[in-house]
Amino acid sequence: MTEAPWAGRKIHLVGIGGAGMSGWARVATQLGATVSGSDRAESPALDKLRALGVTVFVGHDAANVPDGADVFVSTAIAADNPERVARALPRAELLRELTQRKRVIAVAGAHGKTTTTSMVAHALLGAGAQPGYLIGGALRTTGENADWGAGEWLVVEADESDRSMLALDVDVAVVLNIELDHHATYGSLTQLNEVFDSFRAAAPARVVAPELARDGDTAFAPEDLVLEPGGSRFTWRGHEIVLQVPGAHNARNAAAALEAIRVADAADLDAVVAALATFAGAGRRFERLGETARGALVVDDYAHHPTEVAATIAAARSLEPRRLIAVFQPHLFSRTQELHREFGAALAQADVAVALDVYPARERAEDFPGVSGKLIAEAAADAAGGRTVYWLPTFDEASAVLGPRLRAGDLVLVMGAGDVDSLGRALVR
Repeated sequence: MTEAPWAGRKIHLVGIGGAGMSGWARVATQLGATVSGSDRAESPALDKLRALGVTVFVGHDAANVPDGADVFVSTAIAADNPERVARALPRAELLRELTQRKRVIAVAGAHGKTTTTSMVAHALLGAGAQPGYLIGGALRTTGENADWGAGEWLVVEADESDRSMLALDVDVAVVLNIELDHHATYGSLTQLNEVFDSFRAAAPARVVAPELARDGDTAFAPEDLVLEPGGSRFTWRGHEIVLQVPGAHNARNAAAALEAIRVADAADLDAVVAALATFAGAGRRFERLGETARGALVVDDYAHHPTEVAATIAAARSLEPRRLIAVFQPHLFSRTQELHREFGAALAQADVAVALDVYPARERAEDFPGVSGKLIAEAAADAAGGRTVYWLPTFDEASAVLGPRLRAGDLVLVMGAGDVDSLGRALVR
């Protein structure tokens, strides 16, 4: 590879502020391209890109697209966006190009893929392998969600939500779990399984959860698992593994990360195990935001599926709080409509449950009459066995009700894939 293989190339990204696209913009810049892009609103991600020399537009206009640029479009962008010029390509095509340039470990699954991808990247960095990485959240080790790296390996989060995982050129495919989540993309679990089958079939090596493993796959599992406050211990192929992130689900994630690195032969395993012991988590994955004025701990998590909400609440229990308050912001009307009962049952496992209104993302409320976060509050109340459940649609209402009631020893979980972290930060302030 030359020092700047994309020198002279112009790339324009529509939806450049997104968790994935912003990282790909960073990597394209590192490869020598002249990068521009647009998004609907200002964000810290845009400021970081400007610091790299990326030209960023707020708002969408056909005039934003440079002459001769290769245009890539996020799946969140509407079909009538003026920057969807005739030559525009889906974001998956850029990801395909990037993964053709290095050997690739790709991590897929309905739950845990951001954390597991971060674990692989963190462990390889700690072992001196200098990997590249493309992650849907910030790697706390570096503060970045992407980097090209000087090593031979690229660690990638593989996204099933828009089938972009099928565009990847993969050497080691990791499948953590399979569960129907993206109801607007898949009409059935059968359709989802077919996409995962295609993803696995295209990779020469596969690391797969035991319950999904087939002939030729390598299964992963933590052995002799002991959960501890804020972490865990387990054994893996004769190594004692110590984690600083809580929950049985994170022990499974770590076992998958270790197995992927072993199968790839990407670094010395003793160095990898030592590095993993210092892993502090991925951005917005059980991220401690601080304490309230009265001493309650506030933790933010990206959980946006009932399985994830339940796992995050269980992990929080390992910290043995006096009281666990779970605040959930549903993401997408379609997901809320399909899974509100399951969300309510998961949320009801907290001592106090709070349901906020839906973060719509790319959807419109008028297309889903009668669907709001109140459906989840009602389901949580049905399952809570008399424990307190609040329906607090707005952040202002949630702050006003929760703020005076929080005390030292309480743990407040704010969960969701929208902007609920801003509520958590407000509670801390």
